[in-house]
Amino acid sequence: MIISSLQLQNIRTHEVFTHELSPYVTLITGSNGSGKTSIIEAMMIALQGTSFKGTDTEILRHESEWWRIDIRSDDHERTIKFDPSKSSGKKQFSIDSKISYRLASAYKYPVVLFEPDDLRLLHGSPSRRRQFIDRFLSQLDSEYAQALRKYERALKQRNALLKRQFVTIDDMFVWDIAIGEYGAEIIDKRVQCIEALNGDIADTYNTIAQSNDTVSIHYSHTSIDHTKQKLINELHGRFERDKLLGFTSVGPHRHDVEFRFNGKSALSVASRGEVRSIVLALKFLEVDIIERLTNQRPIILLDDVFGELDGQRQTHLATKFKNKQIIMTSASSTALLEGAMVIALD
Repeated sequence: MIISSLQLQNIRTHEVFTHELSPYVTLITGSNGSGKTSIIEAMMIALQGTSFKGTDTEILRHESEWWRIDIRSDDHERTIKFDPSKSSGKKQFSIDSKISYRLASAYKYPVVLFEPDDLRLLHGSPSRRRQFIDRFLSQLDSEYAQALRKYERALKQRNALLKRQFVTIDDMFVWDIAIGEYGAEIIDKRVQCIEALNGDIADTYNTIAQSNDTVSIHYSHTSIDHTKQKLINELHGRFERDKLLGFTSVGPHRHDVEFRFNGKSALSVASRGEVRSIVLALKFLEVDIIERLTNQRPIILLDDVFGELDGQRQTHLATKFKNKQIIMTSASSTALLEGAMVIALD
């Protein structure tokens, strides 16, 4: 799919934003606070069904009663509307005149989002690294996305029980089983995903960095088999401690992803430039894997990230994403890629 036009109404700072988009590169420029990221956010909602920054209510422009996103391609139209006064309380998707309250997997279009926080992926919190893997897997596997939602619901219920004054281990049984079942699926698929990335990340990194280093990714929790039962046993064993803490201390929501550089923790030994090349390699692999498994060219969303890369990495990025639709933002036009359409918000 090539998006030909985009319209936003009452999205964050935008009362109305309407513009044609280039089938190749669209560069959106403007100062901080001008609403550049909101346009990228709206694209994610339209193509993937959810925001990467906030809730439906948070996206609503101040004192507005509703918001709306419209995207068009040559043979496709979709509209997303949110009106908190409606009885459903949910946003509504209209795709080629078909109405739903959740974007079905069949209508999700692959997207690769690259934002400044991604460049700090290795130095950020474990939740940031989990989010990277979860977002990537959810695009490729609808069952994974469903398991993640069910796990989060079960975890919320278990944590609520742990905060009660009188609670027994038997009260936890149904939620421990649910967390064990969905948690095992999450763990197993995360491990498989990381193994797939490990197959190519070193070669991809060395192509970018023009080096001969070794780069690898490791999941903090590796379970060969019986993952579900092991997780349930962990939950039972930590019950008294969790009751004191008031939250669940074990499970995939506590796991981490470690990056190693030449056999050592990348956090300890990799330079700032080497870390950025590792992240760039991850994004390149994300594009390759999505394209191979979905047989679709993902739309590339670059949110104010181009200027944070040096000339060599900018060149690699521009070359890798060539022949794909790119919507990118920048505080200035210095990030201009060849043949880009420029939209100035100021």
